[in-house]
Amino acid sequence: MEEKLFYEEKLIYENPLAGREDIRDFVLEGKAIITFPEGKMRMENAMSAVEGQKANYVLWCPVEFPSDVKIEWEFTPIREPGLCMTFFAAKGRNGEDLFDPGLQPRTGEYPLYHHGDINAFHISYFRRKEKDERAFHTCNLRKSYGFYLTSQGGDPIPDVEDVSEPYKISIVKKENHVIFFINDLEIFHFVDDGETYGPLLTGGKIGFRQLAPMIGEYANLKVYAI
Repeated sequence: MEEKLFYEEKLIYENPLAGREDIRDFVLEGKAIITFPEGKMRMENAMSAVEGQKANYVLWCPVEFPSDVKIEWEFTPIREPGLCMTFFAAKGRNGEDLFDPGLQPRTGEYPLYHHGDINAFHISYFRRKEKDERAFHTCNLRKSYGFYLTSQGGDPIPDVEDVSEPYKISIVKKENHVIFFINDLEIFHFVDDGETYGPLLTGGKIGFRQLAPMIGEYANLKVYAI
């Protein structure tokens, strides 16, 4: 029987992602075009998708968050194909700050994030890149170092042509649990034993990644201590 989690929430970070000033201290790895039409952060690739991994990028929130958190934001897919992903609990493999100058430089190319100098969870939640991803939509939770697929669930977000409003994305990370929601619908619940896929991840930073030629919009990022 799946364990139920009980927790209280305390808002510790809030960012509307409504204008350039809101991401003044964010860190972009790779090249992207970031604009704010209608008061929402829109991200798209600055390089052609034919460049492969070189065209992809990650935008990091600079704040170091505690281990037990609830992360929320609003997401709207604007153009597909492509893929959207969120990193959390990200830090150096030896506990270093994610931006420690001693870590290997990261440029948005995927192997640097799952077999580089960092540990992190990441969830790919709008996958419309390969033919099989467009035919059967899933949300995937991976744990790195190591690129372990730890949990998976169906993606309820429709294709772009049928999207009429933003979707609320939520991640709950408490102790050894990771639970993922879209519009309050639970997509998966992963319980980490701290051994099979490496030690438990604590603290760390949050980042948003897109694969070209995806265009997505983001708004109202909130993080709660739980």
